[in-house]
Amino acid sequence: MMLGAWFIQKVFQKTVTLMPMTILCFSMLPQIVLASDQDIDKQSAESTQKSSETQVIQAFTSQEDIESDIIKIDDQRKRQIMFAMGVPLLLFIFITVGLGIAMGVFGKDVYIAHMIFAGLSLTLALGHAIVGVVWFWPF
Repeated sequence: MMLGAWFIQKVFQKTVTLMPMTILCFSMLPQIVLASDQDIDKQSAESTQKSSETQVIQAFTSQEDIESDIIKIDDQRKRQIMFAMGVPLLLFIFITVGLGIAMGVFGKDVYIAHMIFAGLSLTLALGHAIVGVVWFWPF
């Protein structure tokens, strides 16, 4: 009985706390709808401008890429480098997971090692993702 009364009291407190925010949000709704109607009119006027912008972008994308002879790495070597980054990344992730399980399930004091391997995993994952996007983005 006491728990039910406590729960009802907490729900009532949250409702009273959130009520002004809810009223404010619903009072702004008609203004948002009117603004979206005006945006539709603006969009029709901007569509002609966007068509000229897309023509400019197409002019840049249709040009052939001129490759530099300064640094030329073939695709096979790029894949080898990505593989060389991926293997330690997976190893670091598995070590991080193992240390996390050791802390959470078995209560071991390996927090510092867990955070170090998590940081290394994140750093290597970001590097791996950036290199992959830069080298292989257009596929």
